[in-house]
Amino acid sequence: MKSKKNIVLVGMMGSGKSSIGKLLSKKIGLEFIDIDKLIEEEENKSISDIFKINGEKYFRDLEEKISIKKLKSENKVISLGGGGYINQKIRKQTQLGSITVWLNWKTSTLIDRIKDSKKRPVVTKLKISEIKSLIEERAKIYNSSDFKINCDKLKKNEIVDTIISLYESK
Repeated sequence: MKSKKNIVLVGMMGSGKSSIGKLLSKKIGLEFIDIDKLIEEEENKSISDIFKINGEKYFRDLEEKISIKKLKSENKVISLGGGGYINQKIRKQTQLGSITVWLNWKTSTLIDRIKDSKKRPVVTKLKISEIKSLIEERAKIYNSSDFKINCDKLKKNEIVDTIISLYESK
């Protein structure tokens, strides 16, 4: 690994950022940072509870603070929350010392993964059509990432190997 840049995984909730990030960090020997997990640890409650008790604005402010702090480090694999990359300040920070990789999936795959999840407060009360609109809106922003991997036909280890190849080519 010749780069000192972070590898930042972006994409919708349910796109595999955490599981791919763990596998990737093991394979290349870099520390893995899961922003959602850090938020839960700092608050000592689940993201769903943070949304319920403190509201989405509180969560987004905390997400911004923690994400920007962690993005200032080097040689890390970082999984942003599904909405993290939507934040302009976080996105700007990724451009300074990271390469961003969008884990892209077909809308139907993502909907199947997240529609009934109680752990995803952004979508718990949304209809399928509203989830679809959210995915399409966020995709416009995810599309500005350095790399896009269409994951639908790939196994986890193939996604990891693709990310490593992209990272080494940078």
